[in-house]
Parts: sequence; structure tokens; C-alpha cells
Amino acid sequence: MNELPKPFLKIITLLVGLLVLATALVGIIGITVYLAYSGVELPSLAEKEEQVQTVAEVPVVKALVDPAGMWKAPDWATVDAEPNAENIKYGKELIANTAEYLGPNGKVRKMSNGMNCQNCHLQAGTVPLGNNYSAVFSTYPKVRARSGQSEDIPKRINDCFERSLNGKALEKDSKEMIAMVAYIEWVGKDVPSGESPKGSGIYELPLLDRAADPIKGKTVYDNLCKSCHMAEGQGLPKPDGSGYTYPPLWGENSYNDGAGLFRLSRFAGYVKANMPLGATYENPILSDEEAWDLAAYVNSVERPKKDITQDWPDISKKPMDHPFGPFSDEFTEEQHKFGPFKPIKEAKSKAK
Repeated sequence: MNELPKPFLKIITLLVGLLVLATALVGIIGITVYLAYSGVELPSLAEKEEQVQTVAEVPVVKALVDPAGMWKAPDWATVDAEPNAENIKYGKELIANTAEYLGPNGKVRKMSNGMNCQNCHLQAGTVPLGNNYSAVFSTYPKVRARSGQSEDIPKRINDCFERSLNGKALEKDSKEMIAMVAYIEWVGKDVPSGESPKGSGIYELPLLDRAADPIKGKTVYDNLCKSCHMAEGQGLPKPDGSGYTYPPLWGENSYNDGAGLFRLSRFAGYVKANMPLGATYENPILSDEEAWDLAAYVNSVERPKKDITQDWPDISKKPMDHPFGPFSDEFTEEQHKFGPFKPIKEAKSKAK
């Protein structure tokens, strides 16, 4: 086949281009005329710029706390330089795998419920706002209002064994207690005495204007928590019986009603910054309402009882969400457990 002369090819290409351009112009004019007669207003250039700026300013997820200056645990690679390195290592192992050593089938002794310390103190107590150990060495011994007495680190550890692990106390001079104290002191070794660094403890969740709702909380649990902690809250046991892959949140093998997480503000703040799996204080998943309602549901289900008759000898110092009377105010046990907490907090402030 004979090819067309090059001048003709250029003319044809030019004509096709003009035809495409004309079609586009007709389309634009048509759309503009339609919008004009249909009453739809096109945004101005300034409005478009404002919309782009607004979208850019809205973050997908907002961190609960500014990460700048957040506490970080010491570098584990440096632990061998410590004179008591072996104790520190054993202490970390006990905290990470408590049940293996001290659980119902523990190879050292049988004295707790099968949960691990790090189920409540994430990554062996090193996660910012994950109920970490950063301020323990710097602030203990201290007088705690719950006991009304001065407590040292071994007493604080045994509180967790007797409450969160629903078990028995360790002897202060035992190899295990010495190791756990050594590890906790190492974690907080760089924090100045008397100080609590940024990110210590549990996130303080803003209070709701209503009571937390266990019924709504069950929906949150079923949607976001059940896959790990199971439908009946019994957790996911390890096949070898040495503990749990995911801990029970209620029932006979969970924390008892004397544990810190039995207070709604503690549980809600903890899950807001750390749960469900994958959430952090920088990338939270639950809304504030979901966290409060989830706490209300989990702490409404049956769990072990603790003798707390000696707790809070000065009842005026009971926290707003301590759910057991007597109280120094006129609010009910129901409101002290589920809220709304703002009136209780305001009454406490006035009483001071």
C-alpha cells in the first residue's frame, strides 16, 4: 500500500486535534449552561482553595498526646553492662511470661490466675501510656491512699499478684521478687527521683456527660474485642496450658474486683490508648464513648471477689469511680461505678 504524503498526514492530524478540542469545549459549555439554569453554583477559585486547605488540615487520626518528649525505656541492648544483668533479664522474663513460671501450672510455683504481668503492663512495662513502669523507681516508696500506708516496690508488685493476677503474694527475699524489682528499677533508672515522665501510667480519658453504658459496650466488644478475647471473655489459652495468648477479661481467671482496672477510668483510658490490637496513643481506634462503654460492659460481668475492707481507710480519698461504699458524698454506688462522674469530681473539689 502506498503511504500518504507527509503534508497530508500533518493536515489530518491537525484536523483530528481540532475536532477533539471542539468536542471538549462543547461539553464544558453544555455543563456550564446546565448548571447555570439548574440553580447549582460552581465554587469560586477562592472557595476551592479553602476546601483544599480545610481537607489538608484535618488529620486522619489525632494522637492522644503530643509524642514530643515522650518517655522511652532504656535500650535493652545495654543491659549486659549492668552489674545485676542476670537478675534484670530474669525479672523481664517473669513479667513477660508470668504464667509460665508462677501461673496455675507454673514451673517455679503455682500462685496466680494464668495471666501475665504484661497483659496490663504492655511489652513488659515499656509502652508509653501502656501502664508502664517508668515512674515506679522514681516515686517509690510512697504513701498510697488505698492502703493508707507507705509502700515499697515489692509491696506494689504483690498488690498486682493479689489483685490483677488474683493470686498470692511473693516472699520479699525470693529470687523472683528480687529479679522483678531489679527489672522495674532498670526500666526507670533514667527518671529523676520524685518525677513522673511524660507518658507514664494510663491515659486520662475525658469524662462523659452521661453514665457509661454496658449495653452499648457489649456492641463494641462484639465488634472489636471478641475475636481475640472470645465471646465469653475467657481469652485464648495457649495450647500447652502455660497461660494465654490473649488474656481473659472476666470470669474466674481474670483480674478481681480489687484490681485497678476494675475502676472504669483506668480500664477506659487503658483501652483508648492501646486497644484493640494495633491501636496506640498515636493512632487510637476507639472513640471516647466507645472506650467508656466498653469498660462499663467488661466490668459488669462476673469476676473474682477481693476482700477490700481494709482499702481506703480515709473514705474521702476514694477515687470518683471507686464502685464500693461507704462514701463521703451523697452519690450512689451505681453512679460511682458508671458515672456520670463530673458531678462527683466537682463535689470532691468543693470538699477540698
